Amino acid sequence: MTKLSVNINKFATLRNARGGNLPDIIQVAKDCERFGADGITVHPRPDERHIRYQDVRDLKPIVTTEFNIEGYPSQDFIDLVLEVKPHQCTLVPDPPGVITSNTGWDTVQHQSFLKDVISTLKKAGIRVSIFLNPETGMVAGAKSAGADRIELYTGPYAEEYTKARTHPQNFQLFNDYKNTAREASAIGLELNAGHDLNLDNLRFFKLHIPQLKEVSIGHALICDAIYMGLENTIQLYKRQLQD
Repeated sequence: MTKLSVNINKFATLRNARGGNLPDIIQVAKDCERFGADGITVHPRPDERHIRYQDVRDLKPIVTTEFNIEGYPSQDFIDLVLEVKPHQCTLVPDPPGVITSNTGWDTVQHQSFLKDVISTLKKAGIRVSIFLNPETGMVAGAKSAGADRIELYTGPYAEEYTKARTHPQNFQLFNDYKNTAREASAIGLELNAGHDLNLDNLRFFKLHIPQLKEVSIGHALICDAIYMGLENTIQLYKRQLQD
């Protein structure tokens, strides 16, 4: 079954809005795992507007499933990842002020940079995934840079899935996802996915992309948990990922 990694950034956003320690990020991570999450994802940004660098350090000893740290590989970020040594590091090409991740890497233009970063992380025993758009032409560059996995940026998929209710379905876009997944699998890259996946669109994506190893979901899952409770929501998402 495809693994579910819960991105807990939005819990930190809520905590930071009032100061103090409510909700307690450490307890949130423990509860997500207790309720069935297969991993915990965090995305510390330079302004620490949600997950803080110290949160990442504090989470490391208590995460018992898989710890995934994602972010832009600035020197501060790399230093943090090397200090904490998560199971996986996901590299995203976010500029400092972006609200949320909105595109994948150009693995041709940034080949040398990615190769250096990935080599540094892998020497520390950290599995590396890089964020990619559904473009087959970028897959070989991910492999040659040394990545172990790619994470497909699913924002465009989620948008088109919603539009398909009232507009003709964009089959070309979804074929791009399937073709990118096949290309990655063919050259030995494992496959993750994330961004705007939710209870409405996740099952379709999983059924049509059987190579999927892991999804990272935060915003939608936490919104659903407001109404349905965190434990129930995690189980509902896991049900969408069953083979």
